[in-house]
Amino acid sequence: MDRFEIEGGKSLSGCVSISGSKNATLPLMAAALLSSETTVIENVPDLQDIYTMSMVLRVIGAQVKVEDGRMEIDAQNCNFWEAPYELVRKMRASFYVMGPLLARFGKAKVSLPGGCNLGPRPVDQHLKAFELLGCKIHMEEGYILVETDGMIGNVIDFDIASVGATGNIMMAATAAEGTTILENAACEPEIIDLADMLNAMGARISGTGTSRITIEGPTELHSVNWSVIPDRIETGTFMIAAGITESRISIENCRPDHVEVMVAKLRASGAIVEVSGDSITVDATDTILKAVDIIAAPYPAFPTDLQAPWTSLMAIANGSSSITETVYKERYNHVPELIRLGADIRMGLSNATVHGVDRFKAASVMCSDIRAGAGMVLAALAAEGVTEVLRVYHIDRGYDDFEGKLRSLGAEVRRVRE
Repeated sequence: MDRFEIEGGKSLSGCVSISGSKNATLPLMAAALLSSETTVIENVPDLQDIYTMSMVLRVIGAQVKVEDGRMEIDAQNCNFWEAPYELVRKMRASFYVMGPLLARFGKAKVSLPGGCNLGPRPVDQHLKAFELLGCKIHMEEGYILVETDGMIGNVIDFDIASVGATGNIMMAATAAEGTTILENAACEPEIIDLADMLNAMGARISGTGTSRITIEGPTELHSVNWSVIPDRIETGTFMIAAGITESRISIENCRPDHVEVMVAKLRASGAIVEVSGDSITVDATDTILKAVDIIAAPYPAFPTDLQAPWTSLMAIANGSSSITETVYKERYNHVPELIRLGADIRMGLSNATVHGVDRFKAASVMCSDIRAGAGMVLAALAAEGVTEVLRVYHIDRGYDDFEGKLRSLGAEVRRVRE
């Protein structure tokens, strides 16, 4: 497994360009199955998860070509309605193909999903919604088989605002007869991007960005040329990188309106944050940032995917802060690794109390998931000495050329291949 060797204590400076959103691209790729033509998706990030989803689509029968951030998905000859375990176990987002497969073939067989180790993440909200659309569900040998003779629109009230379930059912409902209303729907920008692409393909979806989404069906969808929104999680990660290294970094080709909570939190900590058009500049030079509490919750609140990087920053901030996770309540695997670097963090029943220390000291640490891995890299940038960050394949799943972008800012990051 590859690892990073990072010499900390270096001040960063310069500009970094944000890649397309991983969490937006994956459902957009699944949505291409709803058309029997060739869909083109631009601004696609170069990530392991994108490769995995490409393999899922190829198994289903699509032809997928990717070059220089441009993806062509020809779904004309799709004739297989199963997503196998060996691929779905690698990435939970593979489950997104269930909605499009149902819409196109009236049946779908998808393995129970895998992905990052973030504690239990059941798919019950997806299955409850499919049943309300008139589907029959069976479990067999670790696979979920869903079948329908024709979906009928219905009112679906999600128990939680699930991004995955909202996107999956939104795609399926484009083929349902009548009106489908999603209550307590997810409001994330990635859901808006998916709906905007579906509407460009011929769907009739309204209300995205609110908790009530309406889908009028059925609709026959055609191909489209679409550009993925910038990755707000990568944007936030580089904003935190400026803070943790007491540096000035300009972040370009981003969507400042998607990271307003991060702008507010960094300003509250004492950093200077300037927003102009599609760029954000964070200036934390010669500054010891103050501790700021966060509660990770669904959009537009503080994103759960930035909780681990923010915890790294707070571990060397001035004062004590409270970190509360409400989305994935077991998402604290990064805490023991930060403690190895010298952090003072006390775990409670549902949150962490972080007492800022003067500095981190180098040690070997491990990535447990994509965002915990980013948090480890950020902590290593601020540590004295050379830190080994192990299992960086997690980072490769979610960050496009992370070490290359950091090196362009002046970081001493070396990938060691084993």
